[in-house]
Amino acid sequence: MLADALPGARARDAVLVLAGALFMALMAQIAIEVPPSPVPITGQTLGVVLIGSALGANRGVTAVALYVVMGLFMPVYSDGGMGIDHLLGATGGYLVGFVVATYVVGRLAELGADRRPLIAFASFCLAQLIVFGIGVPWLKVWAGSDWSTAVHNGFTLFIVGGLIKAAIAAVAMPSAWRLARRIDGR
Repeated sequence: MLADALPGARARDAVLVLAGALFMALMAQIAIEVPPSPVPITGQTLGVVLIGSALGANRGVTAVALYVVMGLFMPVYSDGGMGIDHLLGATGGYLVGFVVATYVVGRLAELGADRRPLIAFASFCLAQLIVFGIGVPWLKVWAGSDWSTAVHNGFTLFIVGGLIKAAIAAVAMPSAWRLARRIDGR
């Protein structure tokens, strides 16, 4: 993992997990409302793939789960939101999806999927689909809507942004690996 290039073990991991959670909080503040959806476009799915790739499955999940828990008590969700209402509301499925997607992308990164741009892009698109795969049904139930409305308001409006975020990460992570190898002298 890219994070393993840093020295120390427990202290390093604790700092990385906290940094990952704070990074998610920062990415949540990049929020654009997209009416009629109750779900904004945020930087969070970009955060999920970067955190999962950089920290790996276990540390990544811990970081994103910490972010979700922090949001219950601190205004770290999109637009400074906080509280149980966000976890149980329209965006709750997406928050749960973030944790699952972080694990998957982290596991794939542990297998080397974040080192080559095309494979990284496919991995990051899969992570986006996981988030939507959990978020859309949750949104449907929460809103009491039909499937076409839920898919439109919870997925279709976000496809282009998701692809752009996957592409950004697919350039960033292999570049970070090249830089880490250069610094390490390999």
